[in-house]
Amino acid sequence: MKKNIIFLLVLLLPLLVEAAEVRYVSDELKITLRTGQGSQYQILKTLPSGSRVELLETGEEGYSLVRTDDDIEGWVLTRFLVDTPIARDQLAAALQKQERLIAQNSQFKQEQADLKKQNADLSSELQKLKSDQQSTDQELEKLKQVAAKPILLDQQNQDLKQQNVSLEKELQLVQQENQVLRNRANRDWFIAGAGVLLGGMLLGLFIPKLRWRKKSNW
Repeated sequence: MKKNIIFLLVLLLPLLVEAAEVRYVSDELKITLRTGQGSQYQILKTLPSGSRVELLETGEEGYSLVRTDDDIEGWVLTRFLVDTPIARDQLAAALQKQERLIAQNSQFKQEQADLKKQNADLSSELQKLKSDQQSTDQELEKLKQVAAKPILLDQQNQDLKQQNVSLEKELQLVQQENQVLRNRANRDWFIAGAGVLLGGMLLGLFIPKLRWRKKSNW
């Protein structure tokens, strides 16, 4: 029987817990800043939770001497002072940090998109520069070929001049040989003419004598 009751209580316990009303402790708290260490001293101002103060001295009555951001010095209960900001302020700081990170992330994404666009533009510009360079190289090669033509023509001109000089020398030799041949021919003709003339003269001398001898023989 007792076991059955305990078993029923175990089953009903979650339902009883869920039916209970839930409350949370408020984070809002205000403490007093007094002129001395005790509740009998004058209140200088109230400090809400999360207020930042500078610790000057820790007293013996559970109070500490502090200075506020507006340079007011007074005593507060030491048990209300903590080394870190309260959860509310930490949450607010975390939310602010999160917002900054989100803004920075959005800015980074925008900068990344801008960098991608700049990269695409630079790639396009680089491709255009490469194309222009190829055209420039082709034009330079043509200019080199054109520039090489006068050199080639000059070389050919030099060769032709050399050939012309050689031909002139050969022509001079041929002319000299022709002159020698002409002189030799003239001399031969002169000798031949002189021989014919001499032969004629000899015939002119001998023919009358031959006739005279023939007459004498008659």
